[in-house]
Amino acid sequence: MTRVDPETVLCGRMFVDGELRYTEVGIADGKIVSVGRLVSGGEERIDLGTSMTVLPGFMDPHVHLRDPGMTSKEDFSTGTMSAVCGGVTCVLDMPNTKPPVTDLQTLMDKKRTVRGRSYADYGLFAALTPNCPAALLAPHVPAFKLFMGSTTGNILLNDDEEIAPVMEEIAGTGKVVSVHAEDDDLIVHGEEERCCQDHLRNRPVEAEFSALRRLAQYKDTNRINICHCTNAEQVRTASSLGFTTEVTMHHLMFDALRNTSAIYKTNPPIRDKATKDALFQCLLRGEITMFGTDHAPHTLEEKSRDFDSAPGGIPGVETTMPMVMEMVRAGTLGMCQAVRMGAENPGSVFSVPKGRIAVGYDADFSIFDMRKVSEIDQKRLHSKAGFSPYHGMRAVFPDTVIIRGQVQVKEGELCGEPLGKDVCG
Repeated sequence: MTRVDPETVLCGRMFVDGELRYTEVGIADGKIVSVGRLVSGGEERIDLGTSMTVLPGFMDPHVHLRDPGMTSKEDFSTGTMSAVCGGVTCVLDMPNTKPPVTDLQTLMDKKRTVRGRSYADYGLFAALTPNCPAALLAPHVPAFKLFMGSTTGNILLNDDEEIAPVMEEIAGTGKVVSVHAEDDDLIVHGEEERCCQDHLRNRPVEAEFSALRRLAQYKDTNRINICHCTNAEQVRTASSLGFTTEVTMHHLMFDALRNTSAIYKTNPPIRDKATKDALFQCLLRGEITMFGTDHAPHTLEEKSRDFDSAPGGIPGVETTMPMVMEMVRAGTLGMCQAVRMGAENPGSVFSVPKGRIAVGYDADFSIFDMRKVSEIDQKRLHSKAGFSPYHGMRAVFPDTVIIRGQVQVKEGELCGEPLGKDVCG
């Protein structure tokens, strides 16, 4: 391997190879080119001292940035501002925009729409539909999304005879299929809902179990990721099949009896307290692959409608990893697990060279002063949603965020430009 001299050397207490230790990192052309106790060279040397904790940039594999078609709720600029201010240096955006991303032309149109407007690096999913041109789409997407349950956008594919040929084509590409794993045949449609308990009744956990049983036939042929897991049995079953799993903060924090209003309405639903607590124990035991926020903003006006007509979805890309870092500070969660679930595993699962402080990876860093605990203030968040169900909860926000060697957040404030790149070109 040809040695590349660093342009910049970053020095400080870094998370490398599973532990925090003093490290120097050489950066050139946005990549990490050297890592060691002492790194020579560099026109610029940045010494972060011993008070800062330098982690790899986090990656959110599941966001809905609503762009194009629903930009009153969010757009790529505001959504990625939110991401970087929460320590997230790369987001993977879901395809249920308007129009939905189901073919090559629509995908390329969306790429043109968002290019030059993102503060974080990003990838764009394509949705699976009958006769989906998967082989054509695969080089241009980090993964595909299968909606077995109805949700915002109505890109539903829940017929086994239609799913099978598409999965066979994707198997040949090696791409991941992230699944909204709720069997729509077991969801009650048209029955009025007045609170989260009603929503839970109409979207029972059996819908998730049924979806997993039907997906089991693909365990030896396809790479499958189960989105927004709501319960421990689902996590265990998915893991036993070799599937990877995501968990959201809202399924870990909220329950349908205590959190009743449409602010907490989401798909799949928040469940009862016992289910939530058992899911949290899965987290603590390290049984879940990664965090995925399912950042799904709607306007406060929309969420303030009567429950039945209010849309489902909760914003979370700016608050999730700061809340995780507060768990680390408080001793609830280990640093190794936080980095593994927030950075290493998403990068590995979706084949993006991010998530580790190692040679060859993008020079992305989320840098924290773990002494600076704050309460989440929804007025200071960057999402167009303008509200957060986590308002008032404790968090540790990043002091500095660097993407491919460029500072995007400094002293907790956005200072960068929309330099984000498409990870699939």
